[in-house]
Amino acid sequence: MHDDLSILRVTIGDDPPSRLDKALARDVPEAAALSRSRLARLIAEGAVRRLAELGAVLDDPRAKVVAGEVIEIALEPARETDTRPEPIALDILHEDGDLIVLNKPAGMVVHPAPGSPAGTLVNALLHHCGDDLSGVGGEKRPGIVHRIDKDTSGLLVVAKSDRAHHGLAAQFESHAVHRRYLALVWGLPDAGDPRLRGLRGVSFEPGGVLKITTRLDRHRHDRQRQAVFFDRGRHAVTRARLIEGFGTPPQLALMECWLETGRTHQIRVHMAHAGHALVGDPVYGSSRRRPAKGALPEGAAVALAAFPRQALHATSLGFTHPVSGAVLDFTAPLPDDMQTLFAALRA
Repeated sequence: MHDDLSILRVTIGDDPPSRLDKALARDVPEAAALSRSRLARLIAEGAVRRLAELGAVLDDPRAKVVAGEVIEIALEPARETDTRPEPIALDILHEDGDLIVLNKPAGMVVHPAPGSPAGTLVNALLHHCGDDLSGVGGEKRPGIVHRIDKDTSGLLVVAKSDRAHHGLAAQFESHAVHRRYLALVWGLPDAGDPRLRGLRGVSFEPGGVLKITTRLDRHRHDRQRQAVFFDRGRHAVTRARLIEGFGTPPQLALMECWLETGRTHQIRVHMAHAGHALVGDPVYGSSRRRPAKGALPEGAAVALAAFPRQALHATSLGFTHPVSGAVLDFTAPLPDDMQTLFAALRA
């Protein structure tokens, strides 16, 4: 073995699963922060051995194990990522050795992709964190556990260590993370609206809370879009309540939205399904939509037409710190462009 490898010894507990991979997933110490997918890679790479039998390599995930035997796992230092660090300013609300919470500006892509290989949040985090990344999935990279769209602003939590990455991912999967968004939508969702009452997937809860329950999947003809379905796709639930209406009669509404699930474009798709698309949404909104003449203050219509993105901001984020156990809550104020828009609407 190489000198720079660290060796993790795992003692198989009582009544182990019949397969090596499942036994290790159960018995590897939580502090080691080895996910099932990474354990599978380590087994396939020949990095797992029995301490007995002269260190016999176990490269078959179906290998049998027995209680009390000791398994050695050879762990290489975290590899350097191919993504290039870039000195991009970040609005950081909290940082410790395991995670970082920040307020992402509109226009920034979270993760490099073929169309956006640079200038992303990950590029910025690699530069900011430097050697403070202990490794996620065997690479020195930040652990992205959730995303917001390029043109959505607001709060994100990113893992700096494997143990934080796994812990945060589990909270997102169990819907234990508190996330609230502010959205400006066309029209005023009303519990008394017979159109909404009769729309499949739409209901109202006490307090006038709008609830939208559908499945979401890729659009049949446009693979860049998501669409509402009821017979396929992933279960998705959005709730929203009215904060403020604008116009006489009401033309727009500021809504507070929160997610029971976290699907791609979920709020944007669901509000469009309800007939209340987000202002400025170039994909799910309508560029032809305009307020009724005289219904808004002079200048508000101009500000609406000029708003360059979907009016959506991730304003609050709460979760349990995956290492310390502390309960953390963060709030990010509306960005300047949305504040300017609301000032025009309230003029």
